[in-house]
Amino acid sequence: MRKIDLLLAEYGESHRNSTNKFIHWICVPLIFWTILGFISYIPTPNMYLKYFGFLSIASFISIILVTVFYLRLSWRIAFIMIFVMLLMEHFVSLVNVTFGTKSWILYLSVFIITWIFQFIGHKIEGKKPSFLKDLQFLLIGPIWLLSFILKKLGIRY
Repeated sequence: MRKIDLLLAEYGESHRNSTNKFIHWICVPLIFWTILGFISYIPTPNMYLKYFGFLSIASFISIILVTVFYLRLSWRIAFIMIFVMLLMEHFVSLVNVTFGTKSWILYLSVFIITWIFQFIGHKIEGKKPSFLKDLQFLLIGPIWLLSFILKKLGIRY
């Protein structure tokens, strides 16, 4: 069995309850987005990408590092996640331009609220979050959701 299949299966073991799954469908993308928002605050130069907005060098480097992690698992997942991360970066850029130096308040608020819901979901599930066992599961959550979409579309990853 491929490593990606093992990781997704292991992640799925603590995400079987429908309420917990529903919470994850909302909260995992939002948490991922807030982390990109926090990274955009690392003081580095910005570059402008047409259609995506401003992207800090720190954000660019983090996207590369996350992509390398995903490439080790599946080139299709990595390619799709590059697009997802750039799309999220577009919204980070919009928030940063709209709210200026106060945008960190939005990122922090969403981050805290979504993690509260994540832990509520795991309380309902009766199982601990996977990342408590292994931190790499923080990056598996987004592709676990993506795997459902790809299966629905009949696309192998």
